[in-house]
Amino acid sequence: MTTSIGVMKESEPGEHRVAVVPAVVPRLRELGCDVLVENDAGTGAFLPDSAYTEVGAAPVGEAELLERADVLVCVRPPDAGRVERMRQGQVLVGLLEASADPGRVPALTRRGVDAVSLDLLPRTLSRAQSMDALTSQASIAGYKAALVAADAYGRYFPMLMTAAGTAKPAQVLVLGVGVAGLSAIGTAKRLGAQVTGYDIRPETRDEVHSMGARFLDLAGVTVADGEGGYARALSDAEREAQQEALQQRIGEFDVVITTALVPGRKPPLLVTQDALKGMRPGSVVVDIAAGPHGGNVEGSQPERSVLIADGVRLIGAGNLPSAMAPGASAAYARNITALLAHLIRDGVPRIDLTDEILAATVVSHAGQARQGGGAR
Repeated sequence: MTTSIGVMKESEPGEHRVAVVPAVVPRLRELGCDVLVENDAGTGAFLPDSAYTEVGAAPVGEAELLERADVLVCVRPPDAGRVERMRQGQVLVGLLEASADPGRVPALTRRGVDAVSLDLLPRTLSRAQSMDALTSQASIAGYKAALVAADAYGRYFPMLMTAAGTAKPAQVLVLGVGVAGLSAIGTAKRLGAQVTGYDIRPETRDEVHSMGARFLDLAGVTVADGEGGYARALSDAEREAQQEALQQRIGEFDVVITTALVPGRKPPLLVTQDALKGMRPGSVVVDIAAGPHGGNVEGSQPERSVLIADGVRLIGAGNLPSAMAPGASAAYARNITALLAHLIRDGVPRIDLTDEILAATVVSHAGQARQGGGAR
């Protein structure tokens, strides 16, 4: 039996990534799969339909894709209209953000769709690393955040000595030392800035130092890890202490990049309006946690750049991987391919809920909603 993999065109406004790139199609065919690609699915990543045809994939219309595909793959969750046109027994794989929309999983369950949400992948499981789309996309987001900040900042990032005088290096603070934060630190360092990192997890101090950056010491603000390497949620008292300590220090920096995002939860507020008012005119703040449920910076808005009254540029940049669609799609496609290689056995997708990867990521199966989500 041959399984048909259907690559969906993204329906989210401003989303330019695609779940499968031509480079991974031969590997999918080795798994015993035919590959169908919705017309123009790769256009946003500069991948025309002809690029898929050349490697043996078949571009098709939306209706044919939904009818023929056994496994549908996407980046962001498909819209409600598409879900209603899916058929019983289909498998949907993507970053489905099941906890962000309470109606999403019930809708898939009603259609009898088996849904696998990659954002629930157990990140602490070594054999799942090749499937870890959150990590691959966070690394891109951190890299791009530093470039966005440098572009918006009206002065040099590196120290430059010229005949006209010496330009001081930019002072950059990165809040959150996960994958995105470390990527932002490394990129800002390569651009020549003087970089400081901060995270409430004490072990991140060594990670910051290993990148050649300084660690921001906030007296009395230290919190142990939560599950899967993420910081646990702060108590009210801890949150107040953190904000007060940060407020006193943020004004020392020309650029602040915030990266504290935990999937399925409201982002923690790190930078208040009072802290922004303490920054020098011309400073830049990039919030890569900005989304519909808020961000790390008070007042940040998704995909909007605003100049606040005191001359500080606040950039809500919650979907930076889409701004690097070719590179982000290539990385994501490798994650999807690794997951499909795990899911498909003898040419057929098999949902084995005794498997710890699938037990954590399957949110809908056989008409039943599942909680999903192991330690991430």
